[in-house]
Amino acid sequence: MSMYDFLIVGSGLFGAVFAHEMKAAGKKCLVLERRDHTGGNVYCEEKESIRIHRYGAHIFHTSDKTVWDYVNRFVEFNNYINSPVANYKGELYNLPFNMNTFARMWGVVTPAEAAAKIAEQRKEAGITDPKNLEEQAISLIGTDIYTKLIKGYTEKQWGRSCTELPAFIIKRLPVRYTFDNNYFNDRYQGIPVGGYNKLIDALLSGIEVRTGVDYNKERAAYQDMAETIVYTGPIDEYFGYTLGNLEYRGLHFETERLEEQNHQGVAVMNYTDRGTPWTRIIEHKHFEFGTQPVTYITREYPADWKPGDEAYYPVNNDKNQALYAKYAELAKKEKNVIFGGRLAEYKYYDMDDVIGRALEVVKGML
Repeated sequence: MSMYDFLIVGSGLFGAVFAHEMKAAGKKCLVLERRDHTGGNVYCEEKESIRIHRYGAHIFHTSDKTVWDYVNRFVEFNNYINSPVANYKGELYNLPFNMNTFARMWGVVTPAEAAAKIAEQRKEAGITDPKNLEEQAISLIGTDIYTKLIKGYTEKQWGRSCTELPAFIIKRLPVRYTFDNNYFNDRYQGIPVGGYNKLIDALLSGIEVRTGVDYNKERAAYQDMAETIVYTGPIDEYFGYTLGNLEYRGLHFETERLEEQNHQGVAVMNYTDRGTPWTRIIEHKHFEFGTQPVTYITREYPADWKPGDEAYYPVNNDKNQALYAKYAELAKKEKNVIFGGRLAEYKYYDMDDVIGRALEVVKGML
């Protein structure tokens, strides 16, 4: 007889929510985590009362009231609004693209003037059917903003020319003809008071968790311990890369302590010129309106990825989507194994989507 009802591989949001809900339903769960801490990429490291987002900025936002009410059962959220600033060779612009951006870029005052400027540049470019990210961006926002605020940042982020990237990547960026610097359109937004660890710890309360365990390397010791396995790691790694490697973009972080109370005045500043090696600087204290006498900043560098590195952004081109589809077919044939989360589904998930997906899977099983 199995010792557990569920063996959950990974303690990120998908695994933690799944484990919590199944425990509440009277099921016995064991969570395995490869890293030396729980929480996946939302993990925060605390230094001098400042919560440092170790794996990059994570701002919770959602329009799903069910998900919002769910997370608020475990932790209180502050009223942080994500309003990043773009730095192009010392010129500062508000993001997302809005009237503040247009006024700074062109000196326009009204929405009509801004729209006319964009329409003029769109017409000059002569693009009617965008075939790649560059053409889509110019069609959306004009050549000036594309050149200063999109091209360099995007090429650093993805490690390839904008003409080689699919058009759909840029469609996520909001464009507004209002003076609104809130990056997200979602109804609810904030950072957990005290950091994301409080949310993860609450979700995993009373559940057995073993850190420092690589399930794929120690599968023989664990696979028969539960009736069902919930796997949230890389799907190609689960199958031993038998069909080949899925591709990701990696990230490299350099965190520095500064003897300043306020270094850049904003939590996230994007560096959009091609010459600056990092894509952004995160000043963590601003996520929680910190007043500490010192500050910590993290420079975020895009990086090439190889198996064994932390995987951040799936490269969603045709080649990788075709390969993932083959792995997904293998996954369907696995008995008593559930594949869930961004790595197992090879999909870029916002945090609320991960939580919603985990709740959906639980509901379907119960």
